Formats: sequence, structure tokens, C-alpha cells
Amino acid sequence: MTITRADFADPRLAAFLQAHLDDLAPTAPSESRHALDLAALRAPHVRMWVTTDADGIVGTAALAALGDGHEELKSMRTEPRVRGRGVASGLLAHVLADARDRGVTRVSLETGSMAFFEPARALYSKAGFVPCGPFGSYVADPNSTFMTMRTATG
Repeated sequence: MTITRADFADPRLAAFLQAHLDDLAPTAPSESRHALDLAALRAPHVRMWVTTDADGIVGTAALAALGDGHEELKSMRTEPRVRGRGVASGLLAHVLADARDRGVTRVSLETGSMAFFEPARALYSKAGFVPCGPFGSYVADPNSTFMTMRTATG
């Protein structure tokens, strides 16, 4: 498997991200879903990566700058056919290393509070994320879990 920066011209990426949005649609009311679409992921303050294997894209992750050394993990998804094979943990380690290398001191995330998101919350906890309150423009929401971690000193 290979991790590279996202090629937004690749139609496989659009399909992969749409599948992500489709997976999330039944999990919470629309006002509690915070996944970014393709257009939002193209924003200049967002850095996105894809993991590929011989069959195509198997994982995505992005970091969106929030300001003052703080970034948000976005669009973390693993293709269902390869879940449990280390794609997500490898991709998460890659994006956190990128954040540290750029001097980012804190990475936070929002994920669902429902059972569907338990594997994601376990992955984030294992990587060192801890629960926190809402950050950025988020507000308290029973459908959301907020987590953060320090990535570098500063």
C-alpha cells in the first residue's frame, strides 16, 4: 500500500468520498454530520492524503488548519474490504507525522458518538487522542465525540 497526497482530478477519489458521505448519512441527523465534501476538501487550508493498493483507493485522511498550530483531522475512511488490515492506523500515523513535521502542536477531531463509530474512537484513543470539549465552530452535540492530542511541544 502507498500513501500519497490526494489527486482531486482522480474520479476514484470523488467516488470514494461519496461512499464516505453515504456511509455516514444514516448515522445522525444532517446537522450532526460534519464530513467534508470534495469541494470543501480542495480548500487551501486542507491537506489530504490517500492510501492505494493494486485495486485503487483504500483510505483517506485530511488535516484542516484551524489556526494557531491547531489542525482538525477530517475525512478519515477505510474501504470496507480492507478494514482491520492496518490501513487506518498507517494513514493516521502518516498524517500525524506530517503535522509534527510542520510544527502543528495540536490535532483535534470530531466523530460520532454512536456504536457505528466505536472502531474509529478506539483507533484514535490508541493513537493518543483524549476526549475534549467542542473546538473551532463546533457546539456540544450528543451525536458527537470530540478528541484532541498534542503532537509537538510549542
